[in-house]
Amino acid sequence: QLAGLAVIAFGLWLRFGGAMADFATDKRSPEYFFMGLYVLVGAGAIMSAVGFFGCCGAARESQCLLGAFFACLLVIFAAEVTAGVFAFIGKKVAIQEAQKIYDDAYEDYVKNPVGKVNSTIYRYHVALQCCGKGNVEQPPGLPCPENIQLPKASNCLVEIQNVIDTNLHLVGIVGIAIAGITIFGMIFSMVLCCAIRNTRDMI
Repeated sequence: QLAGLAVIAFGLWLRFGGAMADFATDKRSPEYFFMGLYVLVGAGAIMSAVGFFGCCGAARESQCLLGAFFACLLVIFAAEVTAGVFAFIGKKVAIQEAQKIYDDAYEDYVKNPVGKVNSTIYRYHVALQCCGKGNVEQPPGLPCPENIQLPKASNCLVEIQNVIDTNLHLVGIVGIAIAGITIFGMIFSMVLCCAIRNTRDMI
Protein backbone atom coordinates (compact mmCIF):
# COMPACT_ATOMS: atom_id res chain seq x y z
CA GLN A 1 0.00 0.00 0.00
CA LEU A 2 2.80 2.41 0.88
CA ALA A 3 4.61 1.62 -2.37
CA GLY A 4 1.40 2.28 -4.31
CA LEU A 5 0.89 5.64 -2.59
CA ALA A 6 4.53 6.53 -3.29
CA VAL A 7 4.05 5.74 -6.99
CA ILE A 8 0.91 7.91 -7.11
CA ALA A 9 2.74 10.81 -5.45
CA PHE A 10 5.73 10.43 -7.79
CA GLY A 11 3.56 10.34 -10.91
CA LEU A 12 1.55 13.39 -9.84
CA TRP A 13 4.74 15.29 -9.02
CA LEU A 14 6.18 14.63 -12.49
CA ARG A 15 2.85 15.62 -14.09
CA PHE A 16 2.08 18.77 -12.12
CA GLY A 17 5.24 19.78 -10.24
CA GLY A 18 8.22 19.17 -12.54
CA ALA A 19 9.58 21.22 -15.43
CA MET A 20 7.52 19.22 -17.92
CA ALA A 21 4.29 20.42 -16.30
CA ASP A 22 4.64 23.79 -18.07
CA PHE A 23 4.21 22.13 -21.44
CA ALA A 24 0.66 21.14 -20.48
CA THR A 25 -0.53 24.65 -19.63
CA ASP A 26 -0.81 25.69 -23.27
CA LYS A 27 -3.16 24.39 -25.97
CA ARG A 28 -0.91 21.40 -26.62
CA SER A 29 1.03 18.98 -24.46
CA PRO A 30 3.44 16.05 -24.97
CA GLU A 31 0.66 13.47 -24.79
CA TYR A 32 2.97 10.47 -25.17
CA PHE A 33 4.97 11.42 -22.08
CA PHE A 34 1.94 12.31 -19.95
CA MET A 35 0.14 9.14 -21.00
CA GLY A 36 2.94 7.17 -19.38
CA LEU A 37 2.55 9.21 -16.18
CA TYR A 38 -1.21 8.54 -16.09
CA VAL A 39 -0.48 4.81 -16.43
CA LEU A 40 2.01 5.11 -13.56
CA VAL A 41 -0.56 6.82 -11.31
CA GLY A 42 -3.17 4.19 -12.24
CA ALA A 43 -0.74 1.39 -11.40
CA GLY A 44 -0.08 3.03 -8.01
CA ALA A 45 -3.79 3.17 -7.26
CA ILE A 46 -4.22 -0.50 -8.18
CA MET A 47 -1.22 -1.42 -6.03
CA SER A 48 -2.74 0.33 -3.01
CA ALA A 49 -6.05 -1.49 -3.47
CA VAL A 50 -4.32 -4.84 -3.98
CA GLY A 51 -2.19 -4.22 -0.88
CA PHE A 52 -5.35 -3.73 1.18
CA PHE A 53 -6.78 -7.06 0.00
CA GLY A 54 -3.45 -8.73 0.71
CA CYS A 55 -3.55 -7.43 4.29
CA CYS A 56 -7.11 -8.72 4.68
CA GLY A 57 -6.10 -12.13 3.32
CA ALA A 58 -3.16 -12.37 5.70
CA ALA A 59 -5.21 -11.23 8.70
CA ARG A 60 -8.08 -13.66 7.97
CA GLU A 61 -5.69 -16.41 6.82
CA SER A 62 -7.70 -16.76 3.64
CA GLN A 63 -6.07 -18.83 0.90
CA CYS A 64 -8.56 -17.43 -1.61
CA LEU A 65 -7.65 -13.80 -0.89
CA LEU A 66 -3.93 -14.55 -0.84
CA GLY A 67 -4.23 -16.37 -4.16
CA ALA A 68 -6.08 -13.41 -5.65
CA PHE A 69 -3.39 -11.12 -4.20
CA PHE A 70 -0.70 -13.19 -5.93
CA ALA A 71 -2.58 -13.11 -9.25
CA CYS A 72 -3.05 -9.32 -9.05
CA LEU A 73 0.64 -8.79 -8.28
CA LEU A 74 1.56 -10.97 -11.24
CA VAL A 75 -0.62 -8.84 -13.53
CA ILE A 76 0.88 -5.62 -12.10
CA PHE A 77 4.39 -6.99 -12.62
CA ALA A 78 3.63 -7.83 -16.25
CA ALA A 79 2.12 -4.35 -16.76
CA GLU A 80 5.22 -2.71 -15.27
CA VAL A 81 7.52 -4.62 -17.63
CA THR A 82 5.31 -3.71 -20.59
CA ALA A 83 5.18 -0.04 -19.57
CA GLY A 84 8.98 0.01 -19.19
CA VAL A 85 9.49 -1.33 -22.70
CA PHE A 86 6.84 1.08 -24.01
CA ALA A 87 8.56 4.08 -22.34
CA PHE A 88 11.98 3.06 -23.67
CA ILE A 89 10.70 2.72 -27.24
CA GLY A 90 8.62 5.91 -27.06
CA LYS A 91 11.26 8.19 -25.54
CA LYS A 92 12.24 9.63 -28.92
CA VAL A 93 8.60 10.38 -29.78
CA ALA A 94 8.05 12.14 -26.42
CA ILE A 95 11.15 14.31 -26.97
CA GLN A 96 10.03 15.22 -30.49
CA GLU A 97 6.55 16.15 -29.22
CA ALA A 98 7.91 18.46 -26.53
CA GLN A 99 10.44 20.06 -28.89
CA LYS A 100 7.69 20.68 -31.47
CA ILE A 101 5.62 22.48 -28.82
CA TYR A 102 8.56 24.77 -28.01
CA ASP A 103 9.32 25.29 -31.72
CA ASP A 104 5.73 26.40 -32.36
CA ALA A 105 5.77 28.79 -29.38
CA TYR A 106 9.13 30.19 -30.56
CA GLU A 107 7.84 30.78 -34.10
CA ASP A 108 4.70 32.46 -32.73
CA TYR A 109 6.92 34.76 -30.68
CA VAL A 110 9.05 35.66 -33.73
CA LYS A 111 5.91 36.59 -35.69
CA ASN A 112 4.30 38.58 -32.87
CA PRO A 113 6.49 39.15 -29.76
CA VAL A 114 3.79 40.69 -27.55
CA GLY A 115 1.06 39.67 -25.17
CA LYS A 116 0.36 36.05 -24.29
CA VAL A 117 2.99 34.68 -26.69
CA ASN A 118 5.68 36.58 -24.78
CA SER A 119 4.56 35.12 -21.44
CA THR A 120 4.32 31.60 -22.92
CA ILE A 121 7.88 31.55 -24.26
CA TYR A 122 9.17 33.10 -21.03
CA ARG A 123 7.43 30.41 -18.97
CA TYR A 124 9.18 27.73 -21.00
CA HIS A 125 12.53 29.48 -20.56
CA VAL A 126 12.09 29.71 -16.79
CA ALA A 127 10.99 26.08 -16.46
CA LEU A 128 13.88 24.78 -18.57
CA GLN A 129 16.45 27.41 -17.51
CA CYS A 130 17.40 28.11 -21.12
CA CYS A 131 16.87 30.76 -23.78
CA GLY A 132 16.31 30.30 -27.51
CA LYS A 133 17.33 27.57 -29.92
CA GLY A 134 21.08 28.19 -29.96
CA ASN A 135 21.71 27.26 -33.58
CA VAL A 136 19.65 30.15 -34.99
CA GLU A 137 19.90 33.92 -34.65
CA GLN A 138 17.83 34.99 -31.66
CA PRO A 139 15.15 37.62 -32.22
CA PRO A 140 15.70 40.92 -30.37
CA GLY A 141 14.09 41.16 -26.95
CA LEU A 142 13.71 37.40 -26.48
CA PRO A 143 12.56 37.02 -22.84
CA CYS A 144 15.21 35.08 -20.94
CA PRO A 145 15.34 34.24 -17.23
CA GLU A 146 17.97 35.93 -15.11
CA ASN A 147 21.26 34.27 -14.07
CA ILE A 148 21.33 31.54 -16.72
CA GLN A 149 24.66 30.47 -18.18
CA LEU A 150 24.80 31.54 -21.82
CA PRO A 151 25.70 30.20 -24.33
CA LYS A 152 25.72 26.86 -22.47
CA ALA A 153 21.96 27.06 -21.81
CA SER A 154 21.06 28.81 -25.06
CA ASN A 155 19.55 25.75 -26.76
CA CYS A 156 16.16 24.92 -25.26
CA LEU A 157 15.71 21.96 -27.61
CA VAL A 158 18.70 20.28 -25.98
CA GLU A 159 17.39 21.15 -22.50
CA ILE A 160 14.02 19.58 -23.36
CA GLN A 161 15.79 16.35 -24.29
CA ASN A 162 17.79 16.45 -21.05
CA VAL A 163 14.67 17.00 -18.92
CA ILE A 164 12.76 14.12 -20.52
CA ASP A 165 15.80 11.82 -20.30
CA THR A 166 16.17 12.65 -16.58
CA ASN A 167 12.48 12.13 -15.85
CA LEU A 168 12.35 8.83 -17.73
CA HIS A 169 15.41 7.62 -15.82
CA LEU A 170 13.58 8.46 -12.57
CA VAL A 171 10.52 6.57 -13.79
CA GLY A 172 12.76 3.63 -14.66
CA ILE A 173 14.35 3.60 -11.20
CA VAL A 174 10.93 3.73 -9.51
CA GLY A 175 9.66 1.00 -11.83
CA ILE A 176 12.57 -1.31 -10.98
CA ALA A 177 12.08 -0.68 -7.25
CA ILE A 178 8.35 -1.39 -7.48
CA ALA A 179 8.99 -4.52 -9.57
CA GLY A 180 11.32 -5.78 -6.82
CA ILE A 181 8.68 -5.12 -4.16
CA THR A 182 6.10 -6.89 -6.34
CA ILE A 183 8.29 -10.00 -6.66
CA PHE A 184 8.82 -10.13 -2.89
CA GLY A 185 5.08 -9.69 -2.38
CA MET A 186 4.34 -12.66 -4.65
CA ILE A 187 6.93 -14.84 -2.90
CA PHE A 188 5.67 -13.99 0.61
CA SER A 189 2.02 -14.44 -0.37
CA MET A 190 2.72 -17.93 -1.73
CA VAL A 191 4.80 -18.85 1.34
CA LEU A 192 2.02 -17.66 3.66
CA CYS A 193 -0.63 -19.42 1.58
CA CYS A 194 1.31 -22.70 1.73
CA ALA A 195 1.87 -22.30 5.48
CA ILE A 196 -1.87 -21.80 6.04
CA ARG A 197 -2.66 -24.88 3.94
CA ASN A 198 -0.15 -27.04 5.83
CA THR A 199 -1.48 -25.85 9.20
CA ARG A 200 -5.06 -26.74 8.21
CA ASP A 201 -3.97 -30.14 6.86
CA MET A 202 -2.29 -30.90 10.21
CA ILE A 203 -5.47 -29.97 12.05
